[in-house]
Amino acid sequence: MDEVFGLVKGDIAAMEDGFRESLNSNVYLVSKVGEYILKSGGKRFRPVVLLLCSKLCGYTGDRHVPLAGVVEFIHTATLLHDDVVDNANLRRGSASANTVWGDGASILVGDYLFSKAFFLTVKYGDMRVLQVLSDSTTRMAEGEVLQLLKHSDASTTEAEYLDVVTNKTAVLISAAARIGGILSESGAEKQDALAEYGMGLGIAYQLMDDCLDYVSTDEDLGKSVGNDLREGKVTMPLIHAVSMATEAERRVIIDAVEGDELTPGQLSEVMSIIGRYRGIEYTMERAAAYIDNAKRSIGIFAPSAERSALMALADFVIERTR
Repeated sequence: MDEVFGLVKGDIAAMEDGFRESLNSNVYLVSKVGEYILKSGGKRFRPVVLLLCSKLCGYTGDRHVPLAGVVEFIHTATLLHDDVVDNANLRRGSASANTVWGDGASILVGDYLFSKAFFLTVKYGDMRVLQVLSDSTTRMAEGEVLQLLKHSDASTTEAEYLDVVTNKTAVLISAAARIGGILSESGAEKQDALAEYGMGLGIAYQLMDDCLDYVSTDEDLGKSVGNDLREGKVTMPLIHAVSMATEAERRVIIDAVEGDELTPGQLSEVMSIIGRYRGIEYTMERAAAYIDNAKRSIGIFAPSAERSALMALADFVIERTR
């Protein structure tokens, strides 16, 4: 992965410089909260996708750097809002912004980042880029609402959950990949292939997050193991277990999901049920299938360092431990 990120290292550094300029607000709290969340250890996964896809298509201009920043601003805004909705205390191992500055500040700075993202899109993009991002952010908002409607709902189906994952997570990664093609005027076929790559990558990324929430250590995750369950989030490993479980086991899961507070004993019982029905393995198999499809979708591009890097990035999604 060091080699993958090495291909866009200079662009990432330039993007980070752009962050500092964009967050240079006369309102002190905007600068402080924005800088805090943007420097809290994110992987810059979405900008890397955009930058690699633009290079894959032979783009030689300079608009890819600020537009990669736009994608990260949108992602960061959603994290600020998510942590308020989820009453989260930690983000990437550090205190979440809402814990440090309060819910109001987090929501309003998230709004600022959304606004700044579209200001930069108008400045550096075009109507095609604006259309992609406006469509994507609309779907992301729908995904957030869908997730809220399914909060603490043990009857959530796999199809319903994949709708949430697709809208909440994958559409932005898909948009990042497509924008790389748009910038280089690569044509509809290649742009669609890049968007499909990003969609598969995004769905698999979230499915692997679902697994890591149950199997990683607290240190790896930067938050407590089983945090999704504590927050009432019914994810793929649990959905699969529910579909296979006995009536008594379903009752255990329902009590854990719908109860006011998850006890250590309940978490242990639920994890045992997930293990009994191979919920983690099933979810990883589903993620691997999405990754295989993502890799096939960019087979239309000629072999290159950038295509190899995108293939490696897809493998990383499956192999990562946090």
